[in-house]
Amino acid sequence: MSETILWEDLLHGGQTWSHVLEPGMALRLTDTEGGANVSALFYNALQPEERYNMPDTLKAQHIARLTKGFVLYSDMGRILCSVTDDSVGWHDPIGGTLTAAQVASKYGEKPYQQHRNDWTQASKEGLLLELAKYGLGPRDLTPTLNLFSKVQVDETGAMKYIPGNSKAGDFVELRAEMKVLILLSANHHAMEPGGEYAPKPVKITVKRVPPPGPDDICRVSRPENGRGFELTARCCR
Repeated sequence: MSETILWEDLLHGGQTWSHVLEPGMALRLTDTEGGANVSALFYNALQPEERYNMPDTLKAQHIARLTKGFVLYSDMGRILCSVTDDSVGWHDPIGGTLTAAQVASKYGEKPYQQHRNDWTQASKEGLLLELAKYGLGPRDLTPTLNLFSKVQVDETGAMKYIPGNSKAGDFVELRAEMKVLILLSANHHAMEPGGEYAPKPVKITVKRVPPPGPDDICRVSRPENGRGFELTARCCR
């Protein structure tokens, strides 16, 4: 089975987006200008009380970043999505989500009524509005995965944002392993220094892809992932 592009779109800077992917579909995001950040949320589309669990994703795979070969675990121990391709090498799961208070402090407030499409937006509040489309609310907001961004932790435990992690043309691809609701916000990283409010756009490509085989890179990268795929197949495919 070959890959087939189903459709493409552009997610503008500051914009939010959501879509339900079926198993056998993949979402590719491409940083078109360099310096993008996309804050992402993931839910079981059939039972949204099951959602992306950041601590389990990291401890099960012995990682503090996401890249090709790793998966996104739910709080039920099942796999929502797999990172099947990636030219960036480091996506941040620990740096948090940009809030309206941070936007006001770092970039100033530009209300839509006066500034229209140049208004300043925040990822957290934008994602909450997107969640409301599916009957979800603040209690359903979980830690986001910040695609294209890098945050390192030093020997003292201090977290440091690393600028310039993603270049123009860099991409990451997520394959759905169950019917998954994905929400995205293309906006500044919460730890990015202030200055000009200029969130970068990303290209969205939704594809039909082959199912994971027994030697799939995401299945075999960790023993825990093999068990995660098996549990997901029993319930969600």
